[in-house]
Amino acid sequence: MNTKQIIIRKREGDELSERELRFLVEGFISGEIPDYQMAAFLMAVYFQGMSFDETYLLTKIMIESGQRVNLNHLDKLPIDKHSTGGVGDKVSLILAPLVSSAGVAVPMISGRGLGHSGGTLDKLEAIPGFRTNLTINEFINQIEEIGVAMIGQTAEIVPADRKIYALRDSTGTIASIPLVVASILSKKIAEGAKALVLDIKTGKGAFFRTQENAMTLAERLIAISEKFGLGTTALMTKMDQPLGYAVGNWLETREAIDTLKGRGPRDVLDITLALGAEMLYQAKIVDNIVLGQEKLTHLLESGIAFEKFLILVEAQGGNVSLIENPDQYLKSKYDLTIFSERDGYIRSIDALKIGLLSMEIGAGRKKMSDQVDYVAGILLQKKVGEPIRKGDPLAKIFYSKEISSIYLKKEIHDAIEIGDELHQTPPLILKYFNKKGMSDW
Repeated sequence: MNTKQIIIRKREGDELSERELRFLVEGFISGEIPDYQMAAFLMAVYFQGMSFDETYLLTKIMIESGQRVNLNHLDKLPIDKHSTGGVGDKVSLILAPLVSSAGVAVPMISGRGLGHSGGTLDKLEAIPGFRTNLTINEFINQIEEIGVAMIGQTAEIVPADRKIYALRDSTGTIASIPLVVASILSKKIAEGAKALVLDIKTGKGAFFRTQENAMTLAERLIAISEKFGLGTTALMTKMDQPLGYAVGNWLETREAIDTLKGRGPRDVLDITLALGAEMLYQAKIVDNIVLGQEKLTHLLESGIAFEKFLILVEAQGGNVSLIENPDQYLKSKYDLTIFSERDGYIRSIDALKIGLLSMEIGAGRKKMSDQVDYVAGILLQKKVGEPIRKGDPLAKIFYSKEISSIYLKKEIHDAIEIGDELHQTPPLILKYFNKKGMSDW
């Protein structure tokens, strides 16, 4: 079979067979097909797309590239959550221990940061000692023992996604619906999940900025999930401004800790409770979403969810003392406070600009081989709709690279728009999707 001809066929919009797709994926994993040819194929998919059958087959082949975890023996439903990426999205760190403490098994395979979007693994690994590379046996044993485990792609589980994921980031092919579907679902099915709740982001800081594209993604994810017997629902949520105040790995981990202690930002809490309640409903722990949110709120306020997070961190080798005493964490070389130059109201905070600036100061990667600076990040002092006076702090930047403070001030002022009048803040959760279709949340 000829790699070049397969690339040309996809470039021309032809539908590829299972044999052709398997040849590409397996050849890329083995090293017989070089990065530059797979990059060309990914770009062809980005522009030409894939049919439903092609997307299903690609997902299937990626699952079969490694081992599948079997969690059928559990007495709890294994259910996971996945976000399509955003800025300041630390929800998984809160949600996994929270939902687990409600009696659901949470096997979670997450990814690293892609472009301007932060990654759950990077936030977990900001905790010194935290291991995200558990073996399959360690993964299963931990779910059996404490009900939750959070890991990354491994050489055993979906190795195809691990390799393709990195190449997508460096070739500008992240925002491709079939590639996103295959990446997400291959991980979730291989990890042994029996149900899945998705957070589909839309807006300036999302990979799929229009609601139309986000809707198409949600529908395709649910339809492909059904073919694998994975019950999936989705929320479409707004990602125009960063979620919460913190952007950057340790800053976000610390904000997740605050939320687990019951004092997190309102928007982070609202999305966490919505997704968590849907997970409890899917697992038949509660009869409706309202009861689910009430149960999760109790687990946060009582400290039970935070205790489960401590158990999770200890189980995976993390430094628990820093979770209990986050002020002891390593400090950045520099910190810079940027102040408002006028009175008014925060009209908008451009999530994409904040995400790109966070990446530039070291909190993210320009390519997958880059090392992240765990303490680098941006701590917003205001959210959209809040009043501000001249001289009030807008944001604090933590960094260790040599970067002009004048440049950093300019970038923050470009990202945060202040207006004279208070504008109504749009809803955070836009739509709900299941196999029957779309509805309001």
